[in-house]
Amino acid sequence: MTEDHRELRRVVADFAAREVGPHAARWDAEHRIPAAVLTALGDLGVFALGGPEEFGGIGDFTSLCIAIEELGRHDQSLGITVEAAVGLGINPVATFGTRDQQERWLPDLMAGRALAAFGLTEPEAGSDAAATRTRADLVDGRWVLNGSKQFITNSGHELTRLVTVTARTGVRDDGRPEVSTILVPAGTPGLTVEPAYAKLGWHASDTHPVTLVDVSVPAENLLGERGRGFAQFLAVLDDGRVAIAALALGCLRACRDLAAGYARERTSFGAPIGSRQGIAFQVADLDAWCRAAHLLVYSAAAMKDAAAHGERVPADAYARAAAVAKLQVTEWAVAATRVATQVFGGYGFMEEYPVARLYRDAKVLEIGEGTSEVQRMVLARGLGLLQR
Repeated sequence: MTEDHRELRRVVADFAAREVGPHAARWDAEHRIPAAVLTALGDLGVFALGGPEEFGGIGDFTSLCIAIEELGRHDQSLGITVEAAVGLGINPVATFGTRDQQERWLPDLMAGRALAAFGLTEPEAGSDAAATRTRADLVDGRWVLNGSKQFITNSGHELTRLVTVTARTGVRDDGRPEVSTILVPAGTPGLTVEPAYAKLGWHASDTHPVTLVDVSVPAENLLGERGRGFAQFLAVLDDGRVAIAALALGCLRACRDLAAGYARERTSFGAPIGSRQGIAFQVADLDAWCRAAHLLVYSAAAMKDAAAHGERVPADAYARAAAVAKLQVTEWAVAATRVATQVFGGYGFMEEYPVARLYRDAKVLEIGEGTSEVQRMVLARGLGLLQR
C-alpha cells in the first residue's frame, strides 16, 4: 500500500462511519440508496477510481478495492452499488468505447451524477453467457433489440442513465451465435425496467429485470467490435471478481469487529463470553480469515495495476488470482456471518443488530460475478483438468 492508498482508506472509512453506517439499516428497510449519498461519493472521487485520467480518473484498481471494502464494512448494498457502477457500468465504456461514446457517458458516470448498468444475465443465460437469447438486428442503420435480462444491478435507480446490453447480432462461421454489446440509454422507447426483485439480502441495492421490445438505437451505439461482446464481458469479469472479493472482505471485517466487541462486553456466568475458548477461538478464526483475505484481494489487485503500468502479467495468472480471491474470500464471508450471528446469540437473530443484515447480505457474494462453482472450474482448468 502506498501513502495515497492509506490516505484514501482513511478518507473513505471516515465518510462511511459518518454518512453510511448510521443510515444503513434504514436504507435496508426502505429498499433504496438515496441519490444524495451517491453524488457525495462522486464528489469524493470514488466513482473515478481507476478510470481514465482524461475524464477525471484518479487512483488505480487497488484504490477502487479499498473504497469498496470500506463501504462494505458498513453497508454491503452500497458497496455493490459502487462496484457495479464502476466495474460493469463505467469499465466497459472506458475500455471498449469509441471516443464519442466516452465523451458522452464517462464524465457524468465518473462524477457520480449518473449510473450505468450491464445487462448480461437472462433466464437461460447466466454463467453460460453464450446462451444469450436477446437479439439485435441491424435495420436501416439502427439496432433493433428484443429480449429480456434479469438480476440487473443499478438498472432502475433515479440516477440510471444507461444500460449496456449483450445481444445476438448474427451467426459466426463456426455456427455459434455472434454476441455483441450495445449501449441503450435509459428511457429509450421499448426499454422497460420491471418491478424490483424481493431479495433475500442487498435490500437497498437497485436490482430489476429488464425487458426490450423493438428497442431502436443508432448503429454507432455498438460498443467495441461486432461479435466481441462475450469476449468483452470476460475481459471485465476478472476485475469484477476481485472487486466482489473486496466487498466480501468488508463483510468479514465487520463480522470480526462486531463479534469481538460483543464477546468482550457480553457477560455470562459472571465473565465475558470472550473469556471462554469456545467463543474466543471462533472470533480468532474470523481474524485469521480477515488477514488471509486481505492478502488474496490485494495481491490480485496489485497484478491488475502492474499490468496497467506495462509489466508483463500473464492473463491466465491474473484470472486464477481473481478466481482464488473470489472463491475463498466470499466463502469465508458467508461463514463469518454465521459465526458472528452465533456469537450474538438471540440478539443476532434480531434485525436491530447489523449481524442479521450481514447474514442476509453475504450469501449472494458466492453467486454474483461467477458462482463458486465457476471459480473452481477456472482453477481446475488451470491445472489441466475438466473437459472444455
